[in-house]
Amino acid sequence: MLTQDTTTQGASSAPEPQAPPVSDRPAAPARSKSAAILGWIVTLTLNVAAPILTYNVLRDHGWSEFAALLLSSAWPVVDGAVHIVWRRRLDELAIVTLVFIVITAVVSTVGAHSARALLIKDSAITGLFGLLCLATLLTPRPLMFYLGRKFATDGTEASTAWWNGLWKVDGFRKAMLTMTTVWGVAYCMESAVRIVLSYSLRTDTMVVLSPVLIYAVLASLGVWTGVYGKRSRRKGQARAAAAAAAAAEAEAVAKAEAPSETEAETVAETEAMTEAEAETVAETVAEAETETEAAADEATPAEAKAAEATPAEATPAGAKAPEPA
Repeated sequence: MLTQDTTTQGASSAPEPQAPPVSDRPAAPARSKSAAILGWIVTLTLNVAAPILTYNVLRDHGWSEFAALLLSSAWPVVDGAVHIVWRRRLDELAIVTLVFIVITAVVSTVGAHSARALLIKDSAITGLFGLLCLATLLTPRPLMFYLGRKFATDGTEASTAWWNGLWKVDGFRKAMLTMTTVWGVAYCMESAVRIVLSYSLRTDTMVVLSPVLIYAVLASLGVWTGVYGKRSRRKGQARAAAAAAAAAEAEAVAKAEAPSETEAETVAETEAMTEAEAETVAETVAEAETETEAAADEATPAEAKAAEATPAEATPAGAKAPEPA
């Protein structure tokens, strides 16, 4: 008994194992660094370096801006073809780059070709990107979902399937929609500000200020996106932890109530057995009384005959009966 008590006390005093951290998002699969690096090399080469180099070379050889931009747009098409063959799907960044180049080529043919007009056209392009972000809010999945998949996965089927599965999580969907909305509104506002400044400031001043505004807005959005994404994930983990705690508490309450219900059932069964035993005793007593009454009824005639025979049997043998007077 002493050994059992000591063992029980030691088991009860031992620290309980802590549950692992809970998240409302499924864990990401292991990323292939080589696949990710190779994918980014192909993407940046065909969507950034090759178009810029092609455009500058063609412009140096006397090609028009429209023709140089149009020919530069062939590289994102090549990138899309590579990803279709390699990943069996289109590359998100290639699609966005292609749209940008085509929009830029179309805008370059509209209106005048002065320096101020080119600054205004350049501002309009970022505004069109903002409108594109807002327009994708009406589609099944917003633009930031696809751009996020490009940066958060290595392009493999397992990684892509994991990212696509996150769309089922409420917090993830809200984050993607919020990011797309903020990026769309920010670029529309940035475009409007640059257009106004293009008309208000001198052209040489705006030539210097325009790229500064572009990269400042891009950097600000990048920082905000990182902070908001981490905060959204923490909130999701907190919601999942609260849900898990509530489920554990409900399970503990259910387990605590289970013995009480068992005891109540035991008491009810005991009372039922007691009542059954009482009924059995009552029936036994009733049967005994019935048997006693029946035995008494059978004994009454015999007792009467015995009473009549008793005086004759009681007279002595030598005694004479009294003579009549």
